[in-house]
Amino acid sequence: MIPLAIVGCGKIARDQHIPALAASPDFELVAVADPSPAPLPVPCFSSLDEMLTAHPEIAAVSLCMPPLFRPTAARAAIAAGRHVLLEKPPCASVAEAVELERLAREAGVTLFTAWHSQQGAAVAGAREWLLGRTIRSVRVAWKEDVRVWHPGQPWIWQEGGFGVFDPGINALSILTAILPGGLRLTDAELSVPANCATPIAARLEIAGEDFPVIAEFDFRQTGPQSWDIDISTVDGFARLSQGGNRLDIDGEPFAVGSKAEYPTLYERFAALIRAGESEVDLAPLKLAEDALAKGRKTDVACFKEGA
Repeated sequence: MIPLAIVGCGKIARDQHIPALAASPDFELVAVADPSPAPLPVPCFSSLDEMLTAHPEIAAVSLCMPPLFRPTAARAAIAAGRHVLLEKPPCASVAEAVELERLAREAGVTLFTAWHSQQGAAVAGAREWLLGRTIRSVRVAWKEDVRVWHPGQPWIWQEGGFGVFDPGINALSILTAILPGGLRLTDAELSVPANCATPIAARLEIAGEDFPVIAEFDFRQTGPQSWDIDISTVDGFARLSQGGNRLDIDGEPFAVGSKAEYPTLYERFAALIRAGESEVDLAPLKLAEDALAKGRKTDVACFKEGA
């Protein structure tokens, strides 16, 4: 088994990475690095350097801290000869990720951008169904309650924190995986709370291969949550829902896979390590970066964590 450590042990690490690793036949979780970790059944360290010094057997690390801090940790891990899995978004900018790809190649280690929503049970089925079909339009509704999914995470509202694009980039990762040709941002409207640096909602217009894509992201959704992608073609209608885990064609359920997202990611990471390869997909990050940089900003009411 491959000895692996997690750096940044917040909600996503506890909810997804640790359970996936516990069931993995490929990896053994041997340590965690986090400035203030809660008790875990493995040794916990305050820094990556301290952890690697104490556990030189660690061969790979999963970086799960906020994206603003990920490049520094990735550079250190690569310099130490460790394979690196980057949680999404992989970095705060495409330029940072391109640099990491170069460093990993020069060091001969694996770098893996882990877009978990691309591993949704219905994503591969949707991609296959779309092959050879003429798409008319695509509409995305990715709306969730930030207080449920990101409680007590002020970093998400700071520069480099992505705001609503932290979940919205999951939708972008699915779009870039299933739609033919490239996607190009043509317009973006960003709703930014007066006390935040990042948007709480966004509306994107994206040009596909002879079809338009409209994407709406919103962190203010209460009640039922929406993670839907509707695709109209000349000979049928597809809806990807539940974050890419359900597919309906013309209103009828379509058979999908059964593997969970994070176990599948770790299977892929292990295969890449054994093959001596990297997998760096920056298309979703490029769309998000373009929207955040070029989008028209509108001030909205201040965000209050407990409201």
